[in-house]
Amino acid sequence: MTETARPGTKPARPHFSSGPCAKPPGWDAAHLATGSLGRSHRSKLGKSRLVHALDLTREILGVPATHRIGIVPGSDTGAVEMALWSLLGARKATMVAWESFGEGWVTDVVKQLKIDAEVVKAPYGELPDLAALDQSTDIVFTWNGTTSGVRVPNGDWIRDDREGLTIADATSACFAMDLPWDKLDVVTFSWQKVLGGEGAHGVLILGPRAVERLESYTPAWPMPKIFRMTKGGKLIEGIFKGETINTPSMLAVEDYIWALEWAKSLGGLKALIKRADANAAALDAWVQQTPWIDHLATDPISRSNTSVCLKFADAAVTGLDDEGKLALVKKIASLLEAQDAAYDIAGYRDAPPGLRIWCGATVETADVEALGPWLDWAWSQARA
Repeated sequence: MTETARPGTKPARPHFSSGPCAKPPGWDAAHLATGSLGRSHRSKLGKSRLVHALDLTREILGVPATHRIGIVPGSDTGAVEMALWSLLGARKATMVAWESFGEGWVTDVVKQLKIDAEVVKAPYGELPDLAALDQSTDIVFTWNGTTSGVRVPNGDWIRDDREGLTIADATSACFAMDLPWDKLDVVTFSWQKVLGGEGAHGVLILGPRAVERLESYTPAWPMPKIFRMTKGGKLIEGIFKGETINTPSMLAVEDYIWALEWAKSLGGLKALIKRADANAAALDAWVQQTPWIDHLATDPISRSNTSVCLKFADAAVTGLDDEGKLALVKKIASLLEAQDAAYDIAGYRDAPPGLRIWCGATVETADVEALGPWLDWAWSQARA
């Protein structure tokens, strides 16, 4: 094959990791407010900063006043586990999985909590038939499959008269996609995804039906301290008013606040979605004209605008098994990192061999456009 010339222009910011994601443009540690550092998170100042973070989250995401928002430990994983351990078991569950993290929640519910559950799966790149799900059960699903590049396009399939709860892991969807809050009883995310914050903190959003479940149902298993959201049969409201269960990093909180204020300055959620859509469209334009690559997500309607996952076109890798394809992925990723042209673009370890390019709002479209020629260069180098 003909070797592709080395491009002359690099992405100004070659950060395409799917978590932790790129910092917002213009970010600098010197911009962060530091007055809360070295102070108790329970001090008047510390609590006010936590409440400010929650208020900005509500404003930008458009979370209704009926829903409670809390900062919890353990990133998105901790937030999801809190929901699963605290809410499930009152009725049968339906676990929906079409990528790695959804599969992880299946393991937790079926093998660890041993809850009666129906498991509905689809292969990487596809969605199951959501309209066919039994809505008398509690339904657990990922809104956006971070490791597959497949997202739920809308919430039309969720009935208003559902009997069970809807529990959505939305960590790579919040701040990049519209979420139908009236149809979601639990939403979780971590700010290290779409807003490019620091790790270790999760956000748990509870609707009225989830609170009702918490106050009327006690799980049969012992509850770890960091998962406990009720006391004496009543919700611990302080968790959702800045009184965190354990000690948060105030530096991480200040970093999150800076990203939220950046998002607000752009115009809020609509502006964030517009940026992510533009990035995904720029990457798709390159895919459409590139014979060696294709989208892992087969249906454009359910294709993610944040964690865009790519696979090798079959004709381009004839004769290569998965081990050979993985070697090709590693070579491409290492070539680009060595050139400071792209960082962290290898697909997730459990996903089919391929590339994963983060296109969330903190990435600049010009950098996505500059990435395409470098991907072609790395492909020709690796194949040679």
